[in-house]
Amino acid sequence: MTALGPPLGLIVELTHRCPLQCAYCSNPLAMDAPKSELSTEQWLRVLDEAAAIGILQVHFSGGEPMARRDLRELIAHASNAGLYTNIITSGVLLSRSAMADLLAAGIDHVQLSFQDARSEEADHFSGYRGSHAKKLEAARRIRDAGLPLTANFVIHRQNIERIEEMIALGVALSAERIEIAHTQYYGWALLNRNALLPSRAQLEQVNQVVAAAQERLRGRVVIDYVVPDYYAARPKACMGGWGNRFINISPSGKALPCHAAETLPGFTFPSVRDHGLGAIWASSDAFTRFRGTDWMPAPCRGCDQREIDWGGCRCQALALAGDAARTDPACHRSADHHIMREAIDAAVDAPLALVPRRLQQG
Repeated sequence: MTALGPPLGLIVELTHRCPLQCAYCSNPLAMDAPKSELSTEQWLRVLDEAAAIGILQVHFSGGEPMARRDLRELIAHASNAGLYTNIITSGVLLSRSAMADLLAAGIDHVQLSFQDARSEEADHFSGYRGSHAKKLEAARRIRDAGLPLTANFVIHRQNIERIEEMIALGVALSAERIEIAHTQYYGWALLNRNALLPSRAQLEQVNQVVAAAQERLRGRVVIDYVVPDYYAARPKACMGGWGNRFINISPSGKALPCHAAETLPGFTFPSVRDHGLGAIWASSDAFTRFRGTDWMPAPCRGCDQREIDWGGCRCQALALAGDAARTDPACHRSADHHIMREAIDAAVDAPLALVPRRLQQG
């Protein structure tokens, strides 16, 4: 393996607080309490350390990052440190004054999430009456300010048939990039998987619609789309590979190779309260244990894709196969690949009732 370089990006989960209650949220079931969140001063130090070790991008996320009153200060500090700044937001708190604060702070990019293309359905999935209207207002403010906009549509069994309307909405909002994001089955989404996992027929339909839209809109709008793991033959390089490209900081300060890593047993994830980012990245067990290929079992170890997919997702291997060191069940070569087929079958006639995301502090 080549010499370890700096991370490409820092994902800053400022808070688990959020006005929405999306049942597909990948936040952990036991979320960090507001009182456990890093202070402004601690986040400022983390941002300085990120710039010092060569990180290029910082993504402010959550929960809802705009629930933090110090967001303007944090973005301004990151921008002054030379970091490219992106905020991943629901948009429901992006008022006119909040937009002015983002602009004054020097925000570079906004990624705006949508639950659906239709107001009634979107409000139902978000658990927030009037949320869709607020998102549309937020999108217009973003574009009026001249900022690049990514419209992120999370799709699942109960909204996937409106995929054409979602793409049309993204185009109408002048988004430069549209992400058609299949639900990631961690946290609340895994809890609700049977009610969210699309059927094969639904997947084939959306594959065709997206491919046609990508061709039709080529040169005008970028459409990002990846087939969900449950229907894949090969695993994806989760987060670009374990400890290869990103550091994720939880609201309470734990440094994680990915946002779901806290589910893994037998790990002590270092806190930025006690350790510097450089040391965490280079030498902590949490980042080195599954980095590279030496840890891989068969058939990963002898696979010609091992430095492309990096063994897939460790959290998914744990959640589905019971062992984070096993081959990701998304791979057709995995002895556990049948688990994916069984999950698809279990969802066919499952009830559509959803458990909403709520702040249950652990």
